[in-house]
Amino acid sequence: MDRHLTVPASEAELTELNAGDYVYITGTIYTARDAAHKRMYDSMKAGESIPLSLDGTFIYYLGPTPARPGTVIGSAGPTTSSRMDKYTPTLLDKGLKGMIGKGKRNAEVHEAIVRNKAVYFAAIGGAGALLSKCIKKAEVIAYDDLGTEAIRKLYVEDLPVIVIIDSKGNDLYETAAERYFEEVVR
Repeated sequence: MDRHLTVPASEAELTELNAGDYVYITGTIYTARDAAHKRMYDSMKAGESIPLSLDGTFIYYLGPTPARPGTVIGSAGPTTSSRMDKYTPTLLDKGLKGMIGKGKRNAEVHEAIVRNKAVYFAAIGGAGALLSKCIKKAEVIAYDDLGTEAIRKLYVEDLPVIVIIDSKGNDLYETAAERYFEEVVR
C-alpha cells in the first residue's frame, strides 16, 4: 500500500504502517552515521546533552557526497543500518521514532522498535542521485568536524521508502523470504 507521511508523525500514524508499505516522507529529518551515533551515545552515557531532540525524530543513515553547484546536496543513498545497531536501542528509548537505511537489524534493535512503537524504513541503495532530488534543504547542525558524517537537518518532499520493521514487530526481510520460499522454492 502507498502512503504519504508528514514528519514529525504521531504515534497513531506510525502504528498504522505495516511492513511492506511504500511510504513517501515529507518534512524534517536528520542524518547521522556511525561516528555521529557514537558521539551522541557517548554524550548521553556521560549525562551530556546532544545536538538535537530525539523526541519524534527520524534519522536517515546517510553521509552525502558534496553538493554540485546549484544543488542542495550530493548523492544521498542510505548506508548499512547494522553499523548503528549498538547505539540504536538507546536512541529509540530516548524518543527516536524512525530510521531510514538499508539492511537487516539485530534482535536488540528489533525489540526496541516494538517497545517504542517506532518504524524502520529502507531506502533503495544505489539510487542516491535520485533520492537527493527529494531533499529540498540541507544544513549541518552538529559535528561539522566529521565531514560527510556530520549531523544534517534535511527538509524532504516525498522521499520514497519501504517499511521494513513496523511498530508491531513485523519484519519484511523475514516475511518476504518466507513467502518466497513457500511460493517459489516449494
